[in-house]
Amino acid sequence: MGKTPKTVQLTTEYEKNIGEIPFSEYPRPQLKRNSYLCLNGLWSFSVENRSNKGVNLYKGEILVPFVPESRISGVMREIQNGEVMRYSRKFVIEPDFLKDKCIIHIGACDQCAEIYVNGKPVGVNVGGYLPFSFDITDKIRIGENEIEIIAWDDLDIALPYGKQTKKRGGMWYTKISGIWQTVWLESVCDDYIKNIKLTPDLNGVDIEVFGGTAEKTLVFDGREYSFLGDKYRLEVEKPIYWTPENPHIYNFSLISGDDRIESYFALRTVGIENKKLCLNGKPIFMHGLLDQGYFSDGIFLPANSNGFKDDILRMKQCGFNMLRKHIKLEPDLFYYYCDIYGMLVWQDFINNGKYSFFIDTALPTVFLKKGIQHRASESTKKFFLKTARGIIENLYNHPSIVYYTVFNEGWGQFEADKCYETLKPIDKTRIFDTTSGWFKAKKTDVESEHIYFKPIRLKKSDKPIVLSEFGGYSYRVEGHIFNLDKNYGYRSFESREDYENAVIKLYETEVVAAIKQGLCASVYTQVSDVEDETNGLLTYNRRILKVDPEKMNNTAKKLYEAFEN
Repeated sequence: MGKTPKTVQLTTEYEKNIGEIPFSEYPRPQLKRNSYLCLNGLWSFSVENRSNKGVNLYKGEILVPFVPESRISGVMREIQNGEVMRYSRKFVIEPDFLKDKCIIHIGACDQCAEIYVNGKPVGVNVGGYLPFSFDITDKIRIGENEIEIIAWDDLDIALPYGKQTKKRGGMWYTKISGIWQTVWLESVCDDYIKNIKLTPDLNGVDIEVFGGTAEKTLVFDGREYSFLGDKYRLEVEKPIYWTPENPHIYNFSLISGDDRIESYFALRTVGIENKKLCLNGKPIFMHGLLDQGYFSDGIFLPANSNGFKDDILRMKQCGFNMLRKHIKLEPDLFYYYCDIYGMLVWQDFINNGKYSFFIDTALPTVFLKKGIQHRASESTKKFFLKTARGIIENLYNHPSIVYYTVFNEGWGQFEADKCYETLKPIDKTRIFDTTSGWFKAKKTDVESEHIYFKPIRLKKSDKPIVLSEFGGYSYRVEGHIFNLDKNYGYRSFESREDYENAVIKLYETEVVAAIKQGLCASVYTQVSDVEDETNGLLTYNRRILKVDPEKMNNTAKKLYEAFEN
């Protein structure tokens, strides 16, 4: 047997400011109320075997919302198949907090969760990425209360799992378990606004309201607009369009009976014209990076929200205008920061089902890119489509979201054309890439290629051509390496200068040439190193940027100029 690779726990600057209540910001910026009680912080935590309940395999405390596998959770323990996690904490409800109803929200818990309040069952959730909530009005009381969450995660591949694996290594990462997003309470009136749907164009926005009373009032730009029913069209005088260069946001309030929410929208459109991707009716070159969303401190979360902000802003400083969020759904805060800072987002759906390195990666990387698909069980199909729908519905209102990837490189791919027909009608305002990389579908909005290990050469297409993955150059920065014994990347460099020169050369020769052949977008691999992978522009701990932002920005200008000319 080979020895276990030596790994190093990489600390980040963000750990210095975790606070007693991590991620205490309001977790839903587009449906914000005054009523908010954050339950993040220290919880009692134990692990036991499902077949031998009551016997603790671990007992202590955990810092929610960080997963037990992470160092900053205070646990740093891998959760095994057949193990159950028990979270519990007490909290106080003040009399002035309670209205007609009390709702508990959990941003995400991987993979299954049972919720109890004051010993009474509340509900069960299956699936590790989407937010969920329950009405706990009849179980809550003024004064002290207790919540218990029982969670388990056997990494059931029928459920979406993304890049998680039981044996991490290479391009597959540490499995996470349990709560990994904010747990919070809100109290609302009986006829409260459950959700809103915002569909903008270049003159205004269509607002659809779910729930609430019949009569509603929109407060915008110092004026009140009353309306009956669930739909309202707001025209905007002298509209300012949202772009990466000028991410203009319009704030508004919505009043319905005793309920009031704060929200925002932006005026922008996304489309395709003359085989080019368009923003606000004008062609745009989307210059992006693959963004895995993994962090060396909290794994699925940074230690605080500045980790999200800094990734976005540092990549903008390097001239990028887009991130491809790779088979992971982030907390709503991440997309809010993309909205307000002006970063376009390509959002992947999250793979489930079987994966074969030989069939899905090795053969198509070299030559075989057609005709192979896995057989998915009916439950696997059901869970994939349910999660994809949930992602679309949760992200619909964010102006930064412009593009969805259905399947990545055949991972769990099934009935691709049928999936496009099912999902595209849910959101006709965004671009859909049905098969990113290979195993092409007939029904897709773009021609999507992954090119590693060989020069970028593109074939003509009747659709916009996007290079949805390329690059992946590796440079290991001494003192900032997670795995000291093993490395993963697509071409390695020993010095920062050689690495930087190679990245810039790749853009200024091959990508610029490809733009002249019809390329509309490119996605370099990637924002940061992740565990064994050292092909990021940033180290895994986000302490070192391996390239000069000014040089990268100059390269970006050359891409944009080539596209415009």
